[in-house]
Amino acid sequence: MAEKSEKRVTLSVENENGEVKEKEHLVEEADNTDKRANWGSQLEFILTCVGFAVGLGNVWRFPYLCFRNGGGAFLIPYFICLVIIGIPLFYLELCLGQFCSLGPIKVWRINPWFKGLGITMLAISSLVSIYYAVIIAYCTYYFFASMQPEVPWKYCDEAWSTCNCRDGTQNDSLQDPWNGTRLECFNFTYEENATVAASDEYFSNKVLQLTNGIDDMQKPKWDLSLCNLFVWLLTFLVLSKGIKSLGKVVYFTAIFPYFLLTALLIRGCTLEGHMEGIKFYLTPDFEKLKKAEVWSDAAVQIFYSLGTCVGGLIAMSSYNEFRNNCLRDALMIPLINCLTSFYAGFVTFSILGFMAHKKNTTVEKVAAGGPGLAFIVYPEALAQMPVSPVWAVLFFLMMMILGFSSIFSMTETVITGIYDQFEDFMKKDKRRLYFFRLFVCFFFFVLGLPMVTK
Repeated sequence: MAEKSEKRVTLSVENENGEVKEKEHLVEEADNTDKRANWGSQLEFILTCVGFAVGLGNVWRFPYLCFRNGGGAFLIPYFICLVIIGIPLFYLELCLGQFCSLGPIKVWRINPWFKGLGITMLAISSLVSIYYAVIIAYCTYYFFASMQPEVPWKYCDEAWSTCNCRDGTQNDSLQDPWNGTRLECFNFTYEENATVAASDEYFSNKVLQLTNGIDDMQKPKWDLSLCNLFVWLLTFLVLSKGIKSLGKVVYFTAIFPYFLLTALLIRGCTLEGHMEGIKFYLTPDFEKLKKAEVWSDAAVQIFYSLGTCVGGLIAMSSYNEFRNNCLRDALMIPLINCLTSFYAGFVTFSILGFMAHKKNTTVEKVAAGGPGLAFIVYPEALAQMPVSPVWAVLFFLMMMILGFSSIFSMTETVITGIYDQFEDFMKKDKRRLYFFRLFVCFFFFVLGLPMVTK
């Protein structure tokens, strides 16, 4: 039980004769430990929500959806869905969390029938956190691998590349493109259009060491496991004091990626062929707006990008002051998020334009979405730039920070939800919450180990 303190309060009391007399009363008040924590400033809350919303999907998912669904024309359904779906849902969740000052499960005391919805939100946040950490572990691996005189995926390496690997140094006009340097490839039958980029084989054969299927799982890779452990260790350190420590870290994690994004954009715009990529990104194809899947992609991206309906916004806003202007936040944060996605598209397609120019092909043939863009196409482009290790380090540092800013909030959502449900037990000893945070991070690390097997 929390300790209570006594406070003397002087009250003015009017008797039957109309005389006013002052009397002192002893009033019990709860100790400060009973009060729910609040953000150190409103800016901390805004930056946390921006970091929660702006993540890896803004860099590798939105630009690809934009190019696939009509280029600049895709912005029409995207911003329509933002106005009629994204902002109202964002506002609803901020209001709900701020009014009740409770996490995603306990907030449904307003209607116990929906408590299962809160449990589902926590389950989704947990699953996303586990696999998100693995993706950040890939970025961490590439970040440290880039700290060499030459990025390791620039040339085909006999240790991890096949005979189909190409890095631009092989002579494809010869029967033996390796010119006798690789004996195992001398009698190899080369199929037309079957060549693979060095960055592709580096990701598949060196980083992931892919087997033939899930039935051949093998043991976890020690290097990726260490990167995954690093991700969860840093997550625990940031969340060790809850929003008090998280609110300070977001000043860096939410703002610094914009500097890196701008640096990469400036570099991209100095490369040959960058305008072809940007034109391809923005050229509108209004015919595609007639397809339902384009509008579906726009709506899904709004849900995916803003982080609605997964409990994070409820958890973060539950630490707000009761009279905070959440309407202002609900208008500002989604707009920042969507404009960031649009801005990141220029970075992505300036690089893709450079790639197409180097390969003497079209942007459409080098464009990709998801992990293929982040760990195959982009590294291949970086390897061809002057001083490639510097740009590779900056790119993967940006990807790491974007990932961390999201996983911090998602993990805190899970912790907040469970903490509110068992608040009386947690408050009996301050150390319980500390060890509970440690347990959650370690448990998620263990659950992520199957994802770093071969």
